[in-house]
Amino acid sequence: MPIHDQSYRHYGGQREPLGRAWLVIVGDGVRTIMRKRAFIGLLLFAWLPFVVRAVQVYLAANYPQMSMLALKADTYREDLEKQGFFVFFITIWVGAGLIANDRRANALQIYLSKPLARAEYIAGKLGILMVFQIMVTWVPSMLLLLLQTLFAGSFDFVSKNLFIIPAITIFSFVQVLAASFTMLALSSLSKSSRFVAILYAGIVFFTQALYGIVYGVTRDSSFSWISFLANLEEVGRLVFRAKMHYDTPWAVSLLAILAIVGVSIVVLERRVRGVEVVK
Repeated sequence: MPIHDQSYRHYGGQREPLGRAWLVIVGDGVRTIMRKRAFIGLLLFAWLPFVVRAVQVYLAANYPQMSMLALKADTYREDLEKQGFFVFFITIWVGAGLIANDRRANALQIYLSKPLARAEYIAGKLGILMVFQIMVTWVPSMLLLLLQTLFAGSFDFVSKNLFIIPAITIFSFVQVLAASFTMLALSSLSKSSRFVAILYAGIVFFTQALYGIVYGVTRDSSFSWISFLANLEEVGRLVFRAKMHYDTPWAVSLLAILAIVGVSIVVLERRVRGVEVVK
């Protein structure tokens, strides 16, 4: 069909400020995942512990004979550690294909050929994964703390445990960031989301099993820094002012987590490119 009018026309759409392109990736990714009913079921299942704790808070606040059910500060740490089970499955379900699928479809060239910086692309993919992880860690913990305060009718618990809000926030985001960066780095190494999922599960379980073997031989828990999960547990105990479970200094566990994040960033910097360079 011939084009009769070839005159220039100004763009009539809305111009978005620079630096917000990653939000488009996050929004589209979250909507895509939320269309899956099975995943919705996983999220609902992940909130069951919150429902149980909410009933426990209600009973402790309204029935004096149930006062032994009242939550303590360390209860929030224990709950966040248990939510690591759901963080693991959400990380695999959502994160395994975030970059791997784009590499398989050669979509990186399309993404990065647009006015989209590599950092924005990574931030968008990271945001998709973090949204769902935060939904099963930080959000239910903060909501439970709010319910406990409302049912008690006072801020006594919070005032006696002023560290509780920053502790929940720090521990939640340490869990989320460590899992998210690790998964994104692995996803950038392959075009197969299944292989990435197996690789992530292998790292988590292998490091835990390796520590178990070392501990069984040496009977020394100072080697807990080998384990991905043990490092997260130690940081959680640190921010919640709980007694350390392992002999490993908390600084070593923290450095191990920072090293994992640092290596993941380096891998992402090298692997996320618009054009494959063949040597």
